[in-house]
Amino acid sequence: MRKVIGWSLILYVCFGVFIYWYLYYGSSSAIPAAYKGSSADPHTFMSARELILSQEYSVTKYLLYFLSTPLEWIILLFLLVTGVSKRLETWAKETTSKQFVHIGIYLLYLSLITTLLSLPLQWIGYQVSKSYQISVQTTQSWIKEQVIDFWVNYGLMFVVVAVLFLLIQKSQKRWWLYAWALSIPFTVFLTFIQPVIIDPLYNDFSPLKNKQLEGKILQLAEQADIPAQHVYEVNMSEKTNALNAYVTGIGSNSRIVLWDTTLNRLKDNEILFIMAHEMGHYVMKHIYWGVGAYILLSFIGLYLISKIMNFMIARYGKTLKISSVASFSSLPLLLLIMSMLSFAVNPLSNYVSRMEEHAADQYALEMTNNSKAAVETFQELSKSSLSQVNPPGLVKFFFYTHPTIFERINYFEEYGKGKR
Repeated sequence: MRKVIGWSLILYVCFGVFIYWYLYYGSSSAIPAAYKGSSADPHTFMSARELILSQEYSVTKYLLYFLSTPLEWIILLFLLVTGVSKRLETWAKETTSKQFVHIGIYLLYLSLITTLLSLPLQWIGYQVSKSYQISVQTTQSWIKEQVIDFWVNYGLMFVVVAVLFLLIQKSQKRWWLYAWALSIPFTVFLTFIQPVIIDPLYNDFSPLKNKQLEGKILQLAEQADIPAQHVYEVNMSEKTNALNAYVTGIGSNSRIVLWDTTLNRLKDNEILFIMAHEMGHYVMKHIYWGVGAYILLSFIGLYLISKIMNFMIARYGKTLKISSVASFSSLPLLLLIMSMLSFAVNPLSNYVSRMEEHAADQYALEMTNNSKAAVETFQELSKSSLSQVNPPGLVKFFFYTHPTIFERINYFEEYGKGKR
């Protein structure tokens, strides 16, 4: 146990030192010399202060991101090797004789511990975002959001974990296959209800007040054959200065949504470009492709999780304090393996996402035929979120689901030249 804890902490510190060195000294966010003075050069649309702040904020944000994932692994690993997970299972079973309640109690203990241990890093992230005026959310509002997030996640996790361990107890060899089959309707159901059930728990949605702009957006939606009768705005200015817009949901639950910060900071033609981009995702069925890819990856992932768990328990069960995969105390191991596999596949999923985002950009340019608005939109997005225009390669590889702002603005410029 001491070896596992000791080496885990040493590796985490070494990783943190490497990431710190890479972000602050071992990489560069400068754009290529050939593009100096172009629309993609942040010096042409950011003030000297904004340039400094975007560098500081972006690097700090990336550092926190890279530190958060392995911290999650360490927490889950320590819960296993210290026997805390095993004791939580024992306490849950001593409380009542009903197995269904055992899972609920155990999961509540586990969720509280992992949330409290990961909260300091989240709090630092919130404070950093607030200090750079990206977030304007009050502490009370932030805490309220964390509480809502905790109970929403707990409710979903309870359903998933209860069904999962029921399947494991029924068949320790094929539980992963049955779990995958059940995950398909569950995933589709969540995608369907998210816009109307889950999202309103966090933010206030209302029909777009600017009816003239709504008419223009709905006209675009009609061109794109999107069955939308209303555009919604969400009150995000109480939480952030960042900009965003999206089309979410599937079928009759599809929604076109604009953050009020976007409405306040962008011109109509810039908003229309963003909405055309989001409609491009809908038209090209990226939501459906995403759900399909998730279903495929979850099949492979659950199979690997099953094999890795069996190997780990057989080889290191004594160290991890796990006697069987059917024991509730094995849940941190399952979550640990799942998180590590997800992290490993992130570069691939990010690459696919960047391709989809580029395709949506192409669609928006063809629909609006306004490359100038596209360039100005992403210049404003970069300023409002203090984003690096050209982030380091490692950051893009692991972190970026969208093409960099440098890549996007260059593409918009080239498209505009080709139309002249």
